[in-house]
Amino acid sequence: MLEEFKKFALKGNVVDLAVGVIIGAAFGAIVTSMVADIIMPVIGAATGGLDFSNYFTGLSKTVTATNLADAKKQGAVLAWGSFLTLVLNFAIVAFVLFMVIRGMNKLKKDEEAAPAAPSKPSREAELLSEIRDLLKKS
Repeated sequence: MLEEFKKFALKGNVVDLAVGVIIGAAFGAIVTSMVADIIMPVIGAATGGLDFSNYFTGLSKTVTATNLADAKKQGAVLAWGSFLTLVLNFAIVAFVLFMVIRGMNKLKKDEEAAPAAPSKPSREAELLSEIRDLLKKS
């Protein structure tokens, strides 16, 4: 059983998948940071410092707080601002990933489109061509 597990774990596909997941997680952190630290502050500056994450609707009369954290302590709230922020973050992350994949596909397409230079025939092929040509002459 241990030998069978070792064969499974060391298969190329499993190792490739593990590497892909690790790289994907690291890339996801980079994209998330780009959205949170670069794109969202620019959007906030363009909208006059608008931050949706603190918008909510109290679902009971006991909720009188003006910020989301305190309102959640007072009772049930519909935190629609946090949801809207996450939807916007998702849309931005999806767009950034689309642009990255589009760029990678374009590079891949360019590599495939470039025709490979014809390889020089081997010495044997050259000699055979010369023999053929000499036989045609005679």
